[in-house]
Amino acid sequence: MADVPEIVKTMTIRATPEALFAFFTDPEKMKQWIGTDVELDARPGGVFRVVPNRADVIRGRYLEITPPSKVVFTWGFEGDGQALPVGASVVEITLRPVEGGTEVRLVHRALPDGIREAHAAGWSHYLARIAVAAEGGSPAPDPLADPNIRHGATGDSGGAIARGSS
Repeated sequence: MADVPEIVKTMTIRATPEALFAFFTDPEKMKQWIGTDVELDARPGGVFRVVPNRADVIRGRYLEITPPSKVVFTWGFEGDGQALPVGASVVEITLRPVEGGTEVRLVHRALPDGIREAHAAGWSHYLARIAVAAEGGSPAPDPLADPNIRHGATGDSGGAIARGSS
């Protein structure tokens, strides 16, 4: 089986690794950048559940928690017919202190071709929101929290983030 290309996003954020770590493990911090409802149990085997838009549900399990440098969790969508079912992919966040802040490296593995591009765009959007919040700002209301913008791809929708039909 051929290797499936992964998404890799790297950015430097003016915050400590400890401060950034909380944005991936603390439900209140996570809601600052993604989610209208967040349930996290940040320990290996613990639940990772985010409702990004009052409609779709992202669910997985934490696989690794290494404060304050690494968080790994599975990622997929609840519901029948999802192109990415619950736990089907893995997200790895690595936090490394650098001059001026922390390098955040996000790797999302095992995404099918049809949804990789939309996930890449989504991660760029959400990493920018983490930067604003971690640097002490208040991110604007999230346009992707609109329930008409579907995060889970079903059938032929062709992307992880697609405008719904309403």
